[in-house]
Amino acid sequence: MGRPGCRPGRHLDSGLVRQVLKQWVDPFVVALVATMVLGLVVPVPAEVQRVVDAVADVAVAVLFLVYGMRLSTSEVWAGLKNVRLQGGILAATYVVFPLVGLVVAWAVTPWVGEPLAAGILFSSLLPSTVQSSVAFTSVARGNIAGAICGATVSNVVGMVVTPLLVLWFMSSSGATSGLSGLREVLLHLLVPFVVGQLLQPFVGSWIRARRWLTLSVDRGTILVVVFGAVAAATSAGVWAGISGWTILGLVGVSGVILAIMLAVTWWGGAGLRLGVEDRIALLMCGSKKSLATGLPMAAVLFPVAVAGTVAVPVIVFHQLQLIVCAVLARRLALRDAA
Repeated sequence: MGRPGCRPGRHLDSGLVRQVLKQWVDPFVVALVATMVLGLVVPVPAEVQRVVDAVADVAVAVLFLVYGMRLSTSEVWAGLKNVRLQGGILAATYVVFPLVGLVVAWAVTPWVGEPLAAGILFSSLLPSTVQSSVAFTSVARGNIAGAICGATVSNVVGMVVTPLLVLWFMSSSGATSGLSGLREVLLHLLVPFVVGQLLQPFVGSWIRARRWLTLSVDRGTILVVVFGAVAAATSAGVWAGISGWTILGLVGVSGVILAIMLAVTWWGGAGLRLGVEDRIALLMCGSKKSLATGLPMAAVLFPVAVAGTVAVPVIVFHQLQLIVCAVLARRLALRDAA
C-alpha cells in the first residue's frame, strides 16, 4: 500500500521539475554558456581561428539572406518609414546609452581602475549589434523589418558617430575605420539582404511556412559568432592579468547598465506609443552594443598597450546581453500563451 502511494508523488515531483526547467531553463542559453566556456578553455590555433571567422562571416551572410527571402518588400518599407521606432533606436544607442555609460564609468573608476572604466565608457559609445538584435527580435516575434533597418542604420551611422563620441568623451586620438567598416556592413549584411529580397517573390512563401528554418539559422549564427569572438580574445591574451573578481565586478556593472537600458527601451517604447512588436525591436536593438564593431574600433582608436584592456568590458557586456536577451526573447515569444 505504501509503495504504490508514493509513486504518484514522485511522478508529480518529477513532472513539476520538468515543467519548471522547461519554463525557466532555455536550452539555447545553456548552449550559449557552453559555447562561451569552450571559447575560453579550448586553445584555438591561428589557422583554425581564421576558419572559424570565415564560417562566422558566411553564417551572418546566410542569416541576412534568409531574412531577405522571408520578409516582404512592403514590410521592409514599413520598417524604414517607422520614424518613431527608428528614432527611438538611434536615441537609445547614441544619446541615452552614452550618458548612462559616462555616469557609470565615472562612478566605478575607483574600484576597477581607469583602463577598465574607459572600456565601460567605450562600450556605451558603440553601435548596436546587428545579427543578434535581429535574431532575438525574430525569436521574440517582434518587428523584424524594423529591427533590420534600425540596427543596420545604427551601424552605418556609428562608423562616423562612434569615433567622434570617443574623441569627445575620452580625449582619444587616431584614425577611424569609417570607410572599411561601412564596406563590411554593406558586404556582409546589406548585400545578402538585398539578394534575399530579390528572391523573395519566388521563395518567400516557402520560407515563411518554415519558421524552424529561420530560428535554426538565428541561433546557429549567434553561437558561431560568440565562439569566434571569445576564442579570438582568449588567443590574444585579453584575459591575462585580469582576476576573477574583476570579471565578476564587470559583470555586475554590465548588469546595471543593461538593466537600465532594457527598462528605458521597453518603457520608452510604451511612451512613444509603439505596438508590442515595435517595442520588442526597440528593446533588442536599443539595449545592445556590437562586439564585432567594438574590437576593431578599439584597436584603431586606442594605443596597443591599452586596447586589449579597453576591450574586456566590451566582451563582458556583449556576452551578458546575449544571455539576458536570449531569456527575454523566449519569454516574449510565449506572451500569447500566458
